[in-house]
Amino acid sequence: EVQLVESGGGLVQAGESLRLSCAASGATFDEYTIGWFRQAPGKERELVATLWTDIGSIDYGSSVKGRFTLSRGSVKNTVYLQMNNLQPEDSALYYCAFVVGYTTHWGQGTQVTVSS
Repeated sequence: EVQLVESGGGLVQAGESLRLSCAASGATFDEYTIGWFRQAPGKERELVATLWTDIGSIDYGSSVKGRFTLSRGSVKNTVYLQMNNLQPEDSALYYCAFVVGYTTHWGQGTQVTVSS
């Protein structure tokens, strides 16, 4: 059973930075997709950034390109999301997602709140 442990959310002011981490335990796959989505109240869940391990590619949502960076940790199945120049519109519940085959595993979510 894949379990995701997320950390790093919090309350910051506009222009500041945060780093989220996600560690997937119980995962023994060589090829998978891992990354972050977010959902603000009243809005749909949207892509933040994902890593495709089979092709070594990272995709970013259009609203975060140039400000957020997804990277792999030294420990297998761990990724970090560095979020710079945060804005109030980045406030949301951020979810880690681990996708293998047709199955998506979701973390519990970590809250990011950006004050103006």
